[in-house]
Amino acid sequence: MLFKMRLTLLALLLGISLHSQSNPSPVLAAMKAELTRSMDQLKKQPTPPYFLSYEIIETESTTVAGSFGTLLASNPPSRSRSLGIDLRVGDYKLDNTHPIRGAMFNFLDNFSNYSVPIDDDPDALRTRLWYFTDQKYKRAIEQLIAVQTNVKVKADETDKSGDFSPAKVETYTDALPGAPLQIDRKLWEEKVRRYTAPFQRYGNIYLANATFTAERETRWFVSSDGAAIQTVENGYRLGISAFAKASDGMELPRSEFFFSAHSDGLPDDAAVLSKVQQIIKQLMALKNAPVQDAYLGPAMLSPRATGVIFHEIFGHRIEGQREKREEQAQTFRGRVGEKVLPEFISVYSDPTSRKFGPTELAGSYKFDNEGVKAEKVTVVENGVLKNFLMSRLPVDGFPVSNGHGRRALGRNVAGRQSNLLVTASSTKTPEELKAMLIEEVKRRDLKYGLYFEEIAGGFTSVGRGVPNFFSVIPTMVYRIYPDGHEELVRGVDLIGTALTAFSKILAADNRTEAFNGVCGAESGPVPVAVGGPGLLFSEVEVQKKPRSQELSPILAPPFDDKGQL
Repeated sequence: MLFKMRLTLLALLLGISLHSQSNPSPVLAAMKAELTRSMDQLKKQPTPPYFLSYEIIETESTTVAGSFGTLLASNPPSRSRSLGIDLRVGDYKLDNTHPIRGAMFNFLDNFSNYSVPIDDDPDALRTRLWYFTDQKYKRAIEQLIAVQTNVKVKADETDKSGDFSPAKVETYTDALPGAPLQIDRKLWEEKVRRYTAPFQRYGNIYLANATFTAERETRWFVSSDGAAIQTVENGYRLGISAFAKASDGMELPRSEFFFSAHSDGLPDDAAVLSKVQQIIKQLMALKNAPVQDAYLGPAMLSPRATGVIFHEIFGHRIEGQREKREEQAQTFRGRVGEKVLPEFISVYSDPTSRKFGPTELAGSYKFDNEGVKAEKVTVVENGVLKNFLMSRLPVDGFPVSNGHGRRALGRNVAGRQSNLLVTASSTKTPEELKAMLIEEVKRRDLKYGLYFEEIAGGFTSVGRGVPNFFSVIPTMVYRIYPDGHEELVRGVDLIGTALTAFSKILAADNRTEAFNGVCGAESGPVPVAVGGPGLLFSEVEVQKKPRSQELSPILAPPFDDKGQL
């Protein structure tokens, strides 16, 4: 088995992919030089590293924010660089990153934010790389000793696949921008004032913000395998957020987010102001909507709601380390090749996709944070589980990365979602889905079914020792009665367990839509996108959401809910 594994590793290491679009920067050259010197020096130590990589991420960003027609902030472009180091001692089978079972979680081992100079001074960069590499190496030796002792005194682990995998050696160079990030801040100052001014004239709206962020991320990656990568990605984001309060103190949030990789890709003023008016109308309606009681019964999800649900209750359970780590629930371990969703549903994660329909996707990238080329991964095909989202941490049966090793600044890499996209081979029109929902309501002699139009986010539990539930936060929910009329309700949390929820999917909508967001997990917040069709469930469970115990204002606001003084 070990001999066969070594042959596989060697075969993978022989593949070299070469793409050159421009000359690399002095940053990449300094990183390569110091990495080579460090490895040459550390090879002389009794316990030399078998792998070393450096990743420097430069972030240029500017933010403009407004509230109720006024300017909150207008920050000039800032620039910073952060260094990530992956230094491993031991070997591919067992190294210093192996979890120490029974030990308290060491926060510092999972979070190390090293800043480096923003000037392209090779000597200054190499000095910082040298110092932090030395620190990493000393800590790695301590870790390896603890790991080796822990393995000897603990029970055998379920997964036998090792701690690291080889990857094809990639060299790639994006052209660097010729000038610093430039944004017309005066223009955006006026825009955020204009976008938030309509909220001014409505009583009981307690927060109304518009935030524009422009960001350019330049990444340099080198490894002892021979990888040398330089990429540049741009992102422009606009968020509109507001919340009101009902008379019983319940907070009622609504928000809309827009993303583009291009400075002129965000919607125009008319489109944004139309969304603002929609948010105001929805907040005013929510204030007077009845509170939804606990419910168990059929429900429809809009395409946007489906995306959030799949991200939370499915996407996190297909991240590779979830099937390997002993503390994880390993929901799908041993189920590859088995049916886990209806046969008309397929799911893939594709960081190479830039669009889903008309929507640009925020979870796109060229290479992951371990220097592995991004690739489309078919996770579920016609209901059958095929794959996991893999970093260079192997899992039994999945020995190599598929380009989903991701991290935020200062965090360690983990297998993460990118653009999680759901497709359906058999669909119904929205009208047909509604008819099916009503038929289910009548069959079960229920008063109504539910329709989830908007879901703000949520969380899920995927560890052992705690219930493996999910809870998501719908913001726009409607009762659908047997005669077809709809009634807006508030105060709903959608809850349940993943495997039960998947088994209740009956049909899919012929409409699709994508939703962009930021996902937080053990490797930090990373941009993601989700998309898919609306779905009909034979059964979902909801509970009442918490409500604020703070009294509504005693003093009446200057404007009423119709915008009148």
